[in-house]
Amino acid sequence: MKIFDSHFHIIDPKFPLVKNNGYLPQSFTTHDYEKVKEKYELEGGAIVSGSFQAFDQGYLINALKKLGPNYVGVANIPSEISDDELMLLDQANIVAVRFNVHRGGSETFEKIEELSNKLFTQFGWHTELYIDSIKLKKYKSVLDNLPFFSIDHLGLSKDGLEDVFYWVDKGVRVKATGFGRINFDTIPAMKTIYAINSKALLFGTDLPSTRARNPFTLKDIILIKDNFNEVEQENIFYNNAVEWYRVRKDSSRVGKK
Repeated sequence: MKIFDSHFHIIDPKFPLVKNNGYLPQSFTTHDYEKVKEKYELEGGAIVSGSFQAFDQGYLINALKKLGPNYVGVANIPSEISDDELMLLDQANIVAVRFNVHRGGSETFEKIEELSNKLFTQFGWHTELYIDSIKLKKYKSVLDNLPFFSIDHLGLSKDGLEDVFYWVDKGVRVKATGFGRINFDTIPAMKTIYAINSKALLFGTDLPSTRARNPFTLKDIILIKDNFNEVEQENIFYNNAVEWYRVRKDSSRVGKK
C-alpha cells in the first residue's frame, strides 16, 4: 500500500547543525532516504525541520529539490523573517511552520499566534506542533486562535490523550509517528482518533528516529495494517496526508469533519 510519509527528517552535514541539549544527530541524507523509499512504498512526504537545524532552511530547500515535487517542507523560521524570504520558501514547496515546544530549537511559543496567523493568511501554511499533550490544556487559549495545526507523535503522553481527542474533534490533525517515543498503547488511541475524525491521522516514518527509544521499523506499518481495514489504511497511510499537505491553499479542506 502506498504511503505519503508525513514526518521524516533529512540531516545533511553539509549544512549547519546545532547541538540541542548536547545532542547532535548522525547524518541521514536524501541519498539515505532514497534507499528506503522502495522498501516501504513511500510515494511522497513531508520533510520536517528538527531542533538541531535551528533556523537554517538551506538544507530543506536542497532536500526538496533532490526528492522532487511529491515532497513538501515544514520549516523552523524566526518571527522576524522577511516576506521576500517567505516567498522563496513558499516557492520551494515549504507549506508549514513548526514549533518545537517539547525540545526547543524553534521560534518561542510566545510568537506562535502571530506567526501562525501571518503565514496562513499570506501563504496558506498550517502550523505543526511538537508538544507533549500534557501541555495542551495550559496553552488552550493560544491554540484556540491558530487557524490550522497538527500535533506530532500522537501527543507523546497518555495523560494528555483526552486533550488530543478534544482537538481532533475541532479538526486538528495528529501524526501517527514516533511510536518509539510515546508512553501508551498506540492502537486504542488511534482507534479513538479515527472514530472522532477519519481525516485526522497522518502516518509517517519519523526516519531516522533521532533520540527515539525504539526507531521506526516495518513493524510500525504492520501494526496499522493488522488493526485497521483497507479503507482506513488508505486514509491513514496516504489520503489524509495528501489532503493536508497538497491542497493547502484551500482553507475549506481542514478544520471541518
